This record gives sequence, structure tokens and C-alpha cells, in this order.
Amino acid sequence: MTGHVLLVDDDRPVLEALGQTLELAGYEVTMAASFIEAVDHISADFPGVVLSDVRMPGKDGFALLERTHRIDRDLPVILITGEGDIPMAVRAMEAGALNFLEKPVSAKRLSKAVKRAIEARGIVLENRALKARLARQDAAERLIIGQSEVTANLRRQLRVVANAGSDALITGETGTGKELAARVIHQLATPTAPFIAVNCGMLTDGLTQAVLFGDKTRKGAFARADGGTLFLDEIGAMPLDQQVSLLRILENREVEDSLGMMQRLDLRVLAATNEDLPEMVRQGRFRDDLFFRLDVARITIPPLRERPEDIGVLFAHFLNEHGQEQSGQVHLADLLANPWRGNMRELRNHAARVAMGLGDAPVPETAGLSGAMEQVERHLIEQALQKYASRIPDVCAALNLPRKTLYDKMKRLKIDPATYR
Repeated sequence: MTGHVLLVDDDRPVLEALGQTLELAGYEVTMAASFIEAVDHISADFPGVVLSDVRMPGKDGFALLERTHRIDRDLPVILITGEGDIPMAVRAMEAGALNFLEKPVSAKRLSKAVKRAIEARGIVLENRALKARLARQDAAERLIIGQSEVTANLRRQLRVVANAGSDALITGETGTGKELAARVIHQLATPTAPFIAVNCGMLTDGLTQAVLFGDKTRKGAFARADGGTLFLDEIGAMPLDQQVSLLRILENREVEDSLGMMQRLDLRVLAATNEDLPEMVRQGRFRDDLFFRLDVARITIPPLRERPEDIGVLFAHFLNEHGQEQSGQVHLADLLANPWRGNMRELRNHAARVAMGLGDAPVPETAGLSGAMEQVERHLIEQALQKYASRIPDVCAALNLPRKTLYDKMKRLKIDPATYR
């Protein structure tokens, strides 16, 4: 079958004749003899077209057209009548009918009109399905860009923490996207609740109390985040003498309101740092009890150098944010050769400069996905050969490749391991 037709006509011989014509044309046909009988079959996901006679006892074809479009404005309706005239045809078109046919109608013309309607309906339903898939795509899939296994594992960790409802400590180098990770956890768990971000590196001894806990004139960040998420960025920079207050509120989940009453809080606290907190604890620069209270679940955001497969994808994504597309062929070697010590923040800034014409775009060289993947493979193999001075067992272990596979790849990519001894 190539589509579904709801055929409506009160004249039983005509109904059966038209139904047979449509079935012979390959359509699935549901027949109804009245308005009441027809509406039982109409729904927003009806995969076809409504073909209805105009003249029927009680509610006619125009009433059915109006009811159909109340259920689904995009469901195509074809009206057919043996008493047609120009005013009726105009009325049908103005009411939103896809087509208006006069009886007797040839099998060829009927089939052509239905085919057009079925195709239009198919496009509508396909677009709806695509939008539904995008809507179901969770925040981790939408916001954490990349195709590497490292990135896929990060998405899994974010989902686990979001589902657990626990506090978490997010660690990683500068520019890796720690706040983005916190926002993903929030979006996965409580997307309509408040997300309050505080940069602890900006807090002074005098500001900490007011900003985090509030005073008589304003709510603090903890109270404003009630029901949602409080993100404490650069937690390692928080003044040592203020950390005990933070520990207390994390333990009790209570804050004093402007009337002096204790307000019970329901929120998740996510803290982030690019510093080595255990080392800071050993040096006496960070409270050990606060560290253990924050470190309920720990997520480490990988640096770009650990996910080279994602660099080209991220660069294209950042270019697209500036209305630019990465056209033609892409030479990934230039991007992969950069250590990106500033990680995604540095890569994003580079893409912005390229989009403004202030930086050099990658030099065109290798076309397509297969060419891009070859460049990624070349980079990883050459990097491992250099690191291990071409000691093949070590290179195989680092790349998790069998020896034969490694040699096959080096042969295909024309890599001479002797060069790196």
C-alpha cells in the first residue's frame, strides 16, 4: 500500500465503486457513510487523506472539512461532488480543502489527486517525527558535542549523576566546559527550575556571606537556587575562612531568610575547579571536610588532546555558531597539531577569528569524512610513535590495536616508524 484514504460518501454504490478504484491503485481504504462514522477514524497521526462527498444528510463535507482541520490543520481533505459549481469550488479552497473534484471523476484524475495529498501528508508526518526525535534528544546529546568514545562516556556520566540527584564535583582543565557540564546535569534533571551560577574566584571575604547566603536586603544564591541547581565555579578559590559557612549550609540545607527564620532548601550543588583540591587539602589551603562533602560524585571533563576525534566536529560547530560553514575540504592536521591548552574555549575563539576573517582557516586538502578520519588516525599513530620512540608493543598498547592492524594502517597511511626512533 502507498497510503491511507478515508473515503466518505452516503451513496453506498458510489462509496464502494470509488473504494474499489482506490484499492486497485494501491491505497488502503477506510469507508464511512456519514460525518459521524468518519470522525471516529480521524486523528492527528492519520497517515493519509480524507476524501469526502460534499452533499450528505446531516453534516456535510464542509462540516467534515472543518472538523478535520480542528483535529489536525495539516491533514489533507479532498472534497468531491456531483453538483459542483464555481462558487462551491471557491468556498472549498477558501475553507482549506486541498482539492475539489466533480463527479464523475476518472480513475486517473482521482488517483493523481490522492497521490499528491498522500505525498504532502507524508512530508508533514516525517517533519513531525524528526521534531519529536529532536525533542526527545536529551541535553547531553544536544550540548556535549563530539563523536569520540571519551565524549560518549562523559555523556553517560552526566546522565548517571543527573538521575542520582546527588551533588557533584566537576574537575578539568581551564576551558574544558565545566559549566556546560553542570548545565547539562541541570537540564537533564530539573530543566524548568532555577540554575544559579556563582564564580567563587570573584568572592572576597566581605562578599561571600551576602552573595551565597544573603542578608536582610536580598536573597543569597542558595535561596535563589531552591528547587534547582547551584553551580559554584572555581570552588578552590573560595576564601578559607568562609569555607566553614559553606560546609554548614551544605550539611543542613537551611538558610536564614530576611525575617530571621530558617528556610529549608531543596537543591543540588555542583562545584567545579581546575585545581588539584586533594593537593590543596594537603597544603592546608582547602578544608578536607568541605572537600569530602563536595566530592559526592566526581566528573572529570577530558581535555581536547584526549579527544582529537572531536576537534574537527567542534571547530565546524563553533564556525556554525557565527553563521559560517566549513566548506569544501578540510585539513585537520593544522587543528590537530595545536595543543589547545585553552581547550574548547581556545578552539571556540579560534573559530570566531576565522569567521571574522582575522585568522587562517584550515587549508583545504582532504575531502570527506573518510579523509578526515584518515588524518585523525595519522595524527594518533604518529603521536604514539613519537612518544614511545617507535617501540611497536608500546604503541599497540597505547592505541589498543593488534600489531597487524597497526602495520596495515601505517602501510596505508605511508607512515615510516623508523622516522620516530
